Amino acid sequence: MASGWAPDGAVQDQIDDSIADAVRLARAKLATGPGEIYCQVCGEEIPEARRKATPSARTCVDCQSGLDRRPILGGINRRGSKDSQLK
Repeated sequence: MASGWAPDGAVQDQIDDSIADAVRLARAKLATGPGEIYCQVCGEEIPEARRKATPSARTCVDCQSGLDRRPILGGINRRGSKDSQLK
């Protein structure tokens, strides 16, 4: 498939880079260090099973689920516009 000046496999390279960036961002957001006994959002006790499964947990499952549902803004657009390619 002809893609102008892009080398063979460039599309797959962009996909791989996007996935690697997403994984790096997700890992950076993981809590580290000692966890909490009580949820930092609602104040309820974090169940022992969650504290064992995720030692650095700072929120209960319900509150964390709510935090995870929030939209993530931003990201990297790896597709350059034609105008930027012509300059």
